[in-house]
Amino acid sequence: MRHGTRLAAAITAATFVGLLLVGLGVSHREKPMTTATGLEALPSAPAPALKVARPKMLSGERYVSQWTVVRRPTTAHARPSARSVVVARLGVSAPEGTPNLLAVLRARTAGGTLWVMVRLPVLPNGTVGWVSRRSLGSYQVVKTQLVVDRRHLRATLYQNGKSVFTAPVGVGTAVAPTPAGDFTIRSKLTRYASPFYGPVAFGTTARSAVLTDWPDGGFIGLHGTNQPGLIPGRISHGCIRMRNEDIVRLSRLMPVGTPLAIR
Repeated sequence: MRHGTRLAAAITAATFVGLLLVGLGVSHREKPMTTATGLEALPSAPAPALKVARPKMLSGERYVSQWTVVRRPTTAHARPSARSVVVARLGVSAPEGTPNLLAVLRARTAGGTLWVMVRLPVLPNGTVGWVSRRSLGSYQVVKTQLVVDRRHLRATLYQNGKSVFTAPVGVGTAVAPTPAGDFTIRSKLTRYASPFYGPVAFGTTARSAVLTDWPDGGFIGLHGTNQPGLIPGRISHGCIRMRNEDIVRLSRLMPVGTPLAIR
């Protein structure tokens, strides 16, 4: 009796499985696909929801900027092509004998050559050009920016977008104004023989538009002074002057390569 009950249960179970397979569209003679061929029937993976754009170098920004130096004498062109107009010839040294530092703005590959757009230390101020990457050194990064306000006679240093230093300054006169624009701090100089420049001076890529006959072309400097009583004021031939204690404090906070915005 028990044998008959077991046989009836087995037949009932087999009948249920058969009906289930028929309902799923699988005949008794077919087996569910469990081999690798079954993977081919799976739908393709969906497209990613996030597409990462091509990285771009940031420069001239308040938070992150990049700079490099000229590694070998080269030319800067109007476009990323050796056949385009030459806008400047660049040596490896700045007039003060330090490395010729350039702000990096962006990069582009053209004609199989990687070109870098840089801000040039030439007149008119604000000139940019394309230089072959092979002629430049490695990229360096800074997270500072110095802003000089000619109207309010004040300089402010930002680090990671936050003000970390501010001090009064002296700027150029109406006859020999401090030029406005975006430039770069390209050198740091100390131990001057003359107290006129104070204990520290910074060379910049800014140039005077009126004192072009000055030595080395009238580059604008940022330096101390032996006449602190004149600051703040419009007292110079275009250079930016600070009281000695202020520029010493600034020198501890501001690295070479820092963007300089004169407004």
